[in-house]
Formats: sequence, structure tokens, C-alpha cells
Amino acid sequence: MDIRIAIKKSPLFAGVTDADLEHLCRIGKMRESARGELLFSEGEVAEGFYIVAAGKVKVYKLSPEGKERILHIVHPGGTFAEAAIFGNGMYPAYAQPLEASRLVFFPKREFLSLLHEHSQMAINMIAGLSRFLRQFATQIEELTFKDVPARLARYLLDLAGDEADRIELPISKSQLASNLGTVSETLSRTFRKLADDEIIEVRGKVIDFLDRDRLEDLSFSFKE
Repeated sequence: MDIRIAIKKSPLFAGVTDADLEHLCRIGKMRESARGELLFSEGEVAEGFYIVAAGKVKVYKLSPEGKERILHIVHPGGTFAEAAIFGNGMYPAYAQPLEASRLVFFPKREFLSLLHEHSQMAINMIAGLSRFLRQFATQIEELTFKDVPARLARYLLDLAGDEADRIELPISKSQLASNLGTVSETLSRTFRKLADDEIIEVRGKVIDFLDRDRLEDLSFSFKE
């Protein structure tokens, strides 16, 4: 996949003109990143941001004890670290590919200069950042008001979309546990409980929905 295709698939740049696309292609740099390569650390000066062209990248925090908490997993078309090029200019978290990945990197200085010259591109980016903030607001709400079964149900339904009744988890269960703000043992018990209740069937990473209505009801439930 070339830089042009990767940019056009990114919601952050939805609606850019052909001329803007040419400018973006000139400053974007395609990078091959190995699984586990540390792209940046929390507190480092932000040099730029990324689009995932192929592969998956986890963005995470570390507790003082070194425990990892995944904030989100970025799939092809997604962007990360874009907010870091504004404000204090520091990366707020860590980022590593979960598998060999192709990334488009936009250097901070060149990108900000481009925004100064092309105001519509800046407006499009604000819309993209707003979606990102809504995503985090939803994540905070779920961690605060919903228990692990409800969070897992919502994750599975979002992954499946409106039609599918079978999904394959795109990440390991330990990574999913971190993403949902819990531990592997609790997630395993939750999967078993949903399977025992005949709501889902679990075969490794493949999940079949046996009762989508009950899964939907569970996803909307709140802590008592």
C-alpha cells in the first residue's frame, strides 16, 4: 500500500482535496516497523504522528509498578499521536506495533506548516480529533459505570457490526483484558459465564453469537 492510499483510507483526512492529498504525500514517510518496536515513550518530545497503513499498533500507559494498561488499539486507517503535536508537544503514552506494521509518519514541523497554509485541512483534522475525544469519553464512562461483562459485550458487538454473528478477536485475550481495564483471569471467567449462559460460544479467538439480543441487553447494563 502506498502513502496516497493510506491517507485516503484515514477518517482524519476525509474530504481532503486532490491538491491537499499531494501535499500530504510529499511530507508523509512510509515506515516498516517490527512487532514490539517502541515507537515512542510517554513524556518524549513529539516528533510527529502516524497513520497505520497495515498491521496493528497498541497505545498504552504504564503504572508506577510497570503494569500495562492499553488505551486503544489502532487498526489500518487509524491515526495515533496526532494530538501530541499540539499543546505541550509531548507524547502522552507509549506505542508499539502488535505485529509487523507499515506506518505513515508525518513530521510535526512540516505538518503544522501545511495546516497554516491550508485551513480546510485543519478543519478536517479537528473533526477527526473530536471523534477521538468522544471515543475516550465513552471509554471513561464504561470503566466508571459498567462492569466487565457489559464492557466485553459492547466490545464484541462493536467488532461484529450490525450483521455478523461470528467474529475473530484481532488481539490476544490478555491484550483484550488490558483494553477493557481488567485482568486475564477475570476476562476468562466472563467468557466462561457468557458461554455457560448460552449467549456466546468461544473457540479460541473465534466467537459465535448464540443470543444477540441478550448480548445487546448486557452491553447496556450498568453496575449496581
